[in-house]
Amino acid sequence: MGMRTESGLVEVGGSADGAVTYLVAMPPEALPAVRVFDLSAAWDAARLAAIEQAWGGPRLFRFRRADGGFTDLALTDRDACCWARAVDATIGMGTPYGLTLCLRLLALVELLGRSPWAAELIAMRRDGAALHPGLLHAAATQALTAQARFDETPFRALVRDRLPPPTVPPPTMPPPSLAPPSLAPTATPPPQAARRKGMRQAPGASA
Repeated sequence: MGMRTESGLVEVGGSADGAVTYLVAMPPEALPAVRVFDLSAAWDAARLAAIEQAWGGPRLFRFRRADGGFTDLALTDRDACCWARAVDATIGMGTPYGLTLCLRLLALVELLGRSPWAAELIAMRRDGAALHPGLLHAAATQALTAQARFDETPFRALVRDRLPPPTVPPPTMPPPSLAPPSLAPTATPPPQAARRKGMRQAPGASA
């Protein structure tokens, strides 16, 4: 295969059909975390490459597992190859850090496509899509699975920790009462006073 060593843990070469090959001395879940800034920069570079239609060729990955076996992954989708080419051109994929940066970016895109709650955290702007900081933090720190993807449950928990607490609406005041106001009872004059009111006092009589 004519492979050349880029680091002690990643060997980069090429296949007869023109694909770039990577022999990695660790499984995907053992790849390191990355800086949020680097992941954000990789997102911007990949998005620009897609706009410019700077397509790349296929990439083949073989990860060595602790039990001596291998995990093989193939990157053949046109958009994914474009994004990998952008990461390789900016940071390089010949080291575990550059390799995991690319795989984390692709795993994030895959998760956004199958998780509506995560897609809601993307803001569409005139210059493209902007990711919520919680998404970037989770994608930069959450461990990859054996298939170089993100487990949605712990990923979502990391994002939730970065979201502001939900706004509690103020208590609603009860509506004003529509019942008529109560009327005070009318004072009734005592019977003796009523009789006196209808009688004329005799001359010389005392009240």
